[in-house]
This record gives sequence, C-alpha cells and structure tokens, in this order.
Amino acid sequence: MSLQPGSPAPQFTLVSTARKEVSLSDFKGKKVILHFFPMAFTSICTTQLCTMRDNFGYYDGLNAVILGISVDSPFTLAKFKEENNYQFELLSDFNKEVSKVYGCFYEEFVLGLKGVSKRAAFVIDENQNIIYAEVLEVATDLPNFNAIAAAVK
Repeated sequence: MSLQPGSPAPQFTLVSTARKEVSLSDFKGKKVILHFFPMAFTSICTTQLCTMRDNFGYYDGLNAVILGISVDSPFTLAKFKEENNYQFELLSDFNKEVSKVYGCFYEEFVLGLKGVSKRAAFVIDENQNIIYAEVLEVATDLPNFNAIAAAVK
C-alpha cells in the first residue's frame, strides 16, 4: 500500500536524538519534509541528508521543518547528526512501525539484514496531508530534491 498525495499523513510519535518524543502533530501549521533512510553512516544516506543540510537555507522562511527517520537507535542517530552537523532532527523508528505505515520498509535488505527503512521522501502540508510522496525501491537512488523543493514552495 502506498500513500498518495492528497491522503492524510499517518500520525506518529518517535524518539529524537535528544531522547525526546516528537509527534507529527507537533508541526500542524507547518510543512513537514520527511526523509526516510535505510541506515546511518552509509554513504548514500549521508549524501541524502547532507543535500538537505546544504540546502537548508532554501527552506528558511517557507514555514517548513525537515525530519530524518531510520530504524537506527536514537544513540546511533545522535552520533550521525553530530558528525554531519545536521540542523534538523533525526527520529528513531527502532520498532519499525512508522516505516511500515508509510510503505517504505524492506523486509530484506543487504547482507541479510531484515527490517530496514526504504529511502523515501514525503512532504506534508500545514493540514497534515501528503502533498509529495516518493519511495525508492533501489537503495542507491536518491530522492528528487528539486521536486521536494517545488512541493514545499
């Protein structure tokens, strides 16, 4: 099942790198850019999030917030965030529930690893409806950053 633009964004609460609960509903009235990624510290994931980091200024004044989500623990994500100076919050979907609900979940990943988020991007509007959805089947592909930027604007 894939989430399409126009459908309500599934609500969630996850633990952040600051070990605090963060809920999607906290951001009502803002646009939210969700980036799901398979694993911290892998090269493509770093590229995906570093692209958002380096273009962070673009989203200034657009009333938008960026959230990165993976199945890594909050502790791993905290180190990943610190090493790469991400200005946005990373959330741990350690229990793999949100990745499944958003339709971006690998039962089988590389090296026999099971239960990893697919690389995906969603843009959610101020009323918490999905306005952009992209789930990548190939882990080495990157999301369409221009389309994400256009959806936010």
